[in-house]
Amino acid sequence: MTPDQLTSAIEPTFYFVGMTTGKSSIMTVFPAWARHLGISPCIKGIDCKWHDNREVYRTVVDFLKQDPLSLGALVTTHKLDLLKAARDRFEWLDPYAQQLGEVSSISKRDGQLRGHAKDPISSGLSLDAITTGQYWADTGAEICLLGAGGSSLALTIYLMNQPVGQRPSRIRVTNRSEPRLEEMKAVHAKMDCPIPVEYFLCPTPDLNDKVVARLKPGSMVINATGLGKDAPGSPLTDAAEFPAQGIAWDFNYRGDLVFLDQARAQQQAKDLRIEDGWVYFVHGWRCVIEEVFDLDVPESGPEFDQLCDIAARARQ
Repeated sequence: MTPDQLTSAIEPTFYFVGMTTGKSSIMTVFPAWARHLGISPCIKGIDCKWHDNREVYRTVVDFLKQDPLSLGALVTTHKLDLLKAARDRFEWLDPYAQQLGEVSSISKRDGQLRGHAKDPISSGLSLDAITTGQYWADTGAEICLLGAGGSSLALTIYLMNQPVGQRPSRIRVTNRSEPRLEEMKAVHAKMDCPIPVEYFLCPTPDLNDKVVARLKPGSMVINATGLGKDAPGSPLTDAAEFPAQGIAWDFNYRGDLVFLDQARAQQQAKDLRIEDGWVYFVHGWRCVIEEVFDLDVPESGPEFDQLCDIAARARQ
């Protein structure tokens, strides 16, 4: 539904603020998880436009804050824009939300509307699942983030908090417009950044190609733009050259996923590993469900594996 269709919940309800929420696997996965966890299975999507206007985001936040049976929400795509528009509506923000200027989790506790930025946690757990062991120390590889939105910024914060040997040798970030790059630079400027970071204004895919072509062997290229899910296409052209023995990771798990098709076309010749966003999806929702429903949901081990199994069955 759209923000102007919001009506008071008649049962405890969890929301998903995105763009094409009805197409997400969470609409079948969450009820299955809820039965397993013993929580209310009702979930509803709220679809906003990409970079929607300020009043739309304020309407969504006000509804969640005031409606008694609306428990909270996971926010994708709009994490930065929503907080920028409605920061005054929150009584409490976690340190990551304050640092990053975004919220991916909206919850209520003791009469307060609370905002959390969960991406540094969920993206970090997902990255660690892909780059096990001493990958970065062994390869000296870099990371290239195509897109400078909230998910990219969160991952850079996670990486900068990792010890030597467990972080890439360099981070390269591209974006098609200047403001997001400047916002990221401003956050990094307040930190003691142990990793060199380069920022590239790349309004067209061919310019992204040039940045990717400079990466060391073994490096990771991440599609963090939303292209392939929220909008068609890829941030790269078909002529892009992935790094040899590298990793292509799309934060998306659904959509046309052109970026992953481009990587598969070079998989054998370049000895590429290819990862979609499914594990990121599971970790992201686990973190927010834990917060909204005030649960303790393990991030690894048998209980987490069981959630993954339930999600995989529901997805099919």
